[in-house]
Amino acid sequence: MPERFVITKEHDGERLDKALAALMPRVSRAVVQRWIGEDRVRVNGRARRAKDSVAVGDVIEADPGPPPPSTAAADASVAVTLVHDDADLVVVNKPAGLVVHPGRGHRTGTLVNGLLALDGFGLPPADPRDPEGSLRPGIVHRIDKDTSGLLVVAKTASAREGLKQQLAEHSVERVYRALTQGVPEPGRIRTLHARHPRSRLKFTAETTRGREAVTLVAVVEVLAGGRAALVECRLETGRTHQIRVHLAETLGRPLLADAVYGRASGHPDIRRIEESLGRQALHAGVLGFVHPRSGKRHHFEAPLPPDMLLALSQLRALG
Repeated sequence: MPERFVITKEHDGERLDKALAALMPRVSRAVVQRWIGEDRVRVNGRARRAKDSVAVGDVIEADPGPPPPSTAAADASVAVTLVHDDADLVVVNKPAGLVVHPGRGHRTGTLVNGLLALDGFGLPPADPRDPEGSLRPGIVHRIDKDTSGLLVVAKTASAREGLKQQLAEHSVERVYRALTQGVPEPGRIRTLHARHPRSRLKFTAETTRGREAVTLVAVVEVLAGGRAALVECRLETGRTHQIRVHLAETLGRPLLADAVYGRASGHPDIRRIEESLGRQALHAGVLGFVHPRSGKRHHFEAPLPPDMLLALSQLRALG
């Protein structure tokens, strides 16, 4: 059954694929583009291109197609550190540098490829409730390639849907530890969040339209005489690059060694620490959720990895 949407002022002038992806948040823009290419999307009854703009009052009808079969292959060479494993799900402590799932530029060597080599994992059948399942089987949330830490991955369709519901309700506990340039102002950061208009690699809070993003920031320790800090960031929402945007753009205190949102430190010792670290200083240290089958609350913690511990000790020495 086609889904029907009427364009409002919020999406006036946007590309068709971007507007429809925003109206269908469970579906990625890549999937929307595939539907458009398969002639499954109509605007005012007519086929349109993905790059064509839409206007207030336009009626979009989208007929979701079946997902293509996944081509992800098992790869036992990808090391996967399991913190928890049961019949329904696993909790993984992902190292920095590992991409979560196959995509453009990373067809192999991802966490998903490693998981598929483990007992209990397999390619899921087509499921209309999970349009992304063929691209990222079992993945219900992600962390950036160069961010380390905890994420939960579903083994079954029922676990996947239960976890997705908790994420939609913002009831999953997610706490990150980070090292920042300077000391950010603690508090609750609430902004809109959207893709950056001039860079497809970035997101921004400086927008008049987008999805709500909320982060609670607390300073754990002031370092290097106030030139750096260890902070704790608790997510109320989970937008792409949310913490990085809020620290760098909203608070003006970017993560150490953040190549996308950061800037080179003016202090040579801190700059050397950043160069040695080589990746943004962000770690998903706490993850909590209700198990979809048992209904019991689960809580997991992962300590800072060695590279961030070394950077932390070096910053303390500067103080």
